Amino acid sequence: MIEFRNVSKVYDHNIRALAGVDFRVGKGEFVFVVGPSGAGKSTMLRMVYREELPSEGQVFVEGRDLARLRAASVPYLRRGIGVVFQDFKLLPSRTTFENVAFALEVTGARSYEIKRRTTQALELVGLRGRQRAYPHELSGGEQQRTSLARAVVNSPKILVADEPTGNLDPQTGRQLMQYLHNISLMGTTVLVATHARSIVDEFQCRVVRLERGRIVRDDQRAGYFGPLSACADGEEV
Repeated sequence: MIEFRNVSKVYDHNIRALAGVDFRVGKGEFVFVVGPSGAGKSTMLRMVYREELPSEGQVFVEGRDLARLRAASVPYLRRGIGVVFQDFKLLPSRTTFENVAFALEVTGARSYEIKRRTTQALELVGLRGRQRAYPHELSGGEQQRTSLARAVVNSPKILVADEPTGNLDPQTGRQLMQYLHNISLMGTTVLVATHARSIVDEFQCRVVRLERGRIVRDDQRAGYFGPLSACADGEEV
């Protein structure tokens, strides 16, 4: 589903974000990407939806080399990839329903399909009763769940989330992570960059650790700092 082959990324002033990264993520996998600030986590995630391109190496999504993808094809790639941002990125003048529906409107979906799928997405994250509320009327957790509903409304094959619990209290953060985990159980590949050690330890899924742009650990059924007791495949936590 996702493959990095010897990927490096160097920004201006010789700032190296990634160095020789090799890893693969299969269909329906749930993967935590952890590491200190500046380790390259966000750069890695942005490469998946082609917000960044590698300086060296190759990034493949569903077998396509993203560096060779024509500019006109990028919007179609991104329709199959949901993105959850730490700062929500909601449109302040639109309701919860309208924020989620907008992701379908830009694809040219029919009005009845927009209504049906938006309602389903809001139900999935427990927000159907808040669909007429505006962002300033929502709690931080509700705003992040709106962002998640927007990310999944197109039924993406891949979902990436960059520090999705960073602005949330621990309980709300765990609830959001549970939604993400449940989405992976339905077949979506989920990649989450996070500093939330307690959540990573609790969910015990695959953990990829970055330090100074390099993968220093890639463990199945692990905690933030290393392998823990295993959870059964496909088991909800």
